[in-house]
Amino acid sequence: MEQLWLNNLPEGVPADIEHDKYSSLVEMFEESVSKYADQPAFINMGATVTYRKLEERSRAFAAYLQNELRLKKGDRVALMMPNVLQYPIALFGVLRAGMVVVNVNPLYTPRELKHQLNDSGSKAIVVVSNFANTLQKVIDETPIENVIISSLGDLLSTPKRTVVNFVIKYIKKMVPAYHLPHALSYRKALSKGRRLQYVKPELKEEDLAFLQYTGGTTGLSKGAMLSHKNVVSNVLQASGAYSPILDNGKELVVTALPLYHIFALTVNCMLFLHKGAKNLLITNPRDIPGFVSELSKYDFSVLTGVNTLFNALVNNLEFANLNFDKLKLSIGGGMAVQRAVADKWQQITTTRLLEGYGLTEASPLVSCNAYNSEGYNGSIGLPAPGTDIQVRDDSGLILPQGETGELFIKGPQVMQGYWGNEEETKAVIDENGWLSTGDIGYMDEKGLFYIVDRKKDMILVSGFNVFPNEIEDVVALHPKVVEVAAIGVPYEASGEAVKVFVVSKSKKLTEKDIIKHCRVHLTGYKVPKFVEFRDQLPKTNVGKILRRELRDEDLKKTNG
Repeated sequence: MEQLWLNNLPEGVPADIEHDKYSSLVEMFEESVSKYADQPAFINMGATVTYRKLEERSRAFAAYLQNELRLKKGDRVALMMPNVLQYPIALFGVLRAGMVVVNVNPLYTPRELKHQLNDSGSKAIVVVSNFANTLQKVIDETPIENVIISSLGDLLSTPKRTVVNFVIKYIKKMVPAYHLPHALSYRKALSKGRRLQYVKPELKEEDLAFLQYTGGTTGLSKGAMLSHKNVVSNVLQASGAYSPILDNGKELVVTALPLYHIFALTVNCMLFLHKGAKNLLITNPRDIPGFVSELSKYDFSVLTGVNTLFNALVNNLEFANLNFDKLKLSIGGGMAVQRAVADKWQQITTTRLLEGYGLTEASPLVSCNAYNSEGYNGSIGLPAPGTDIQVRDDSGLILPQGETGELFIKGPQVMQGYWGNEEETKAVIDENGWLSTGDIGYMDEKGLFYIVDRKKDMILVSGFNVFPNEIEDVVALHPKVVEVAAIGVPYEASGEAVKVFVVSKSKKLTEKDIIKHCRVHLTGYKVPKFVEFRDQLPKTNVGKILRRELRDEDLKKTNG
């Protein structure tokens, strides 16, 4: 099987990577900020940070963490921010201090935030003020010792900063009141850090760089332990796949996906920093007219996203009027790219929308369609350089080309395991280092891989993992709910949506009641779109609810 895809590698794409090129992400970072010092690194809200400024400010932040907060190598620091200039500075500051980044979705509810901070043992958190109210509700029940708060516009020029922060807080009222009396100012932390001595830690490739949280079969998210080697390897793998069409120091990549998401973190942030690119950060990609307006100001050459984002763009009339002369690479990940969206994208932009495949546990890139692909082919492409993929049946037997089974992957990007959870780690990584993906697929005669189903019950909403157990746990908290089952159903706007089947104690309980209850405890994309009430749920003879049976019933009903 391996020889089949090796024979089909496009020109310029290596079969493997230089495993020892960098000892850490810090070494890779230092090379880029030196090589591209005076070029723009990140752009947001009209403000630009050069590679030189990124080096200076991240060094100051690292010094502040080391000296003022007295954090040590290996300590976990949580980052709870959308795409703003503060994020990459804090990100590289934490890594340069030898600490571990814990990315936190800013839209988390107090319950979700509390679990992640406790599970990771984070000692400090950097949070944008818009989300400080959520932190306030749980901070006393977490190990957090230091809170660093930034307002959204803090790194803009002085007049613009004042206006943006005033409008966000007082006009748009986007900053709920909070009380964190011992919180520290992000701007003051940078200012103080400039006067403190930064001591570069000795980092080894096996040292942890990230605890990247992903859904769990128990209903609680788990921290995938991603080492410096894991992420550096994945950057080099992505570079190997796309380098033939990328010009070092000349690209402008559009980052609409949140950097706390593993896809944007590795591909948009790390890969394009390695390439010396300009990175346009979009803070609110849900505002499609505003997003398109921002795109009109730049000659962008790379755009990444999930199917739902591309779908929203191609259905925006103004988007079609943009100049796509410089656009050379469009990458879809996080969820399946739909043919209709890919075809329309190619029609409007004259560039192919290339689908990639990955998972948090693999840093995330596993496979991608070649840069010279003809167009949409429904596949997840060829394995990334240095990655092996096997198709296995339920007994573990490796299946030949054309036969369908579970995909297993092996490569330097596969995580060390789940933080503090040896049992779950053993359940997904075998003794030979092969990672069970839970995805069902096959390989065709050209060595291309296809996903046909998911073995797991995971629901994929706009590229984000949603696990039924978590939804069920929350719905079950409602006093009028007896039993509940959650499944994913096809939904045009987000690929899939959450549907719950509820057995209730009261006939007065409504769909609106369930959804309102869920909004209190769940991030928006996890909230059920559909609620169906039942007298009973299908179960096995030992009482386990049969989600697959519910899915099959729902599919039959939908298809008439």
